[in-house]
Amino acid sequence: MAAATRSPSHAQDHILAERKRREKLSQRFIALSSIVPGLKKMDKASVLGDAIKYVKHLQEKIKQLEEQTKKRTVESVVLVKRYHLPADDDSNSSSNDDDDSKSNVEKAPEIEARASERDVMIRIHCEKQPGVLAKVLTEVESLHLSIVNSSVMPFGNSTLDITIVAQVTN
Repeated sequence: MAAATRSPSHAQDHILAERKRREKLSQRFIALSSIVPGLKKMDKASVLGDAIKYVKHLQEKIKQLEEQTKKRTVESVVLVKRYHLPADDDSNSSSNDDDDSKSNVEKAPEIEARASERDVMIRIHCEKQPGVLAKVLTEVESLHLSIVNSSVMPFGNSTLDITIVAQVTN
């Protein structure tokens, strides 16, 4: 039975430790009450209850924002990079002469397309040819896209860099 009784110094240590624990708990409730908006009551049960509601509200808000972000950032990118195409369909000659094969081959355009919701951006790097821009713009409009902006820049002596921003029409 002597083991069940505490020495006076041990009891005093326990009282001090318990007082520190309660003080720390009170400080944390004060800190919690300062970050939870709209608290009407300051008792511990009300602070905890309102904090729980607020955290649930924030979690729901996070879900909504993540869904909006997923919808907004769904982008598709199509990149076509082919450096050589036959100039015409009848170029299946059996000649291995490099000069003949170069005359039957032309550079294909590099095309990059990005879509975000109703907006589309198309970049084309192609050979400079008469009427190429008109052909590209006509083709874009035939895809039910309304051209918002376009720019054409020469790149070197024989190529063009075309950028088109368009919107999907109904």
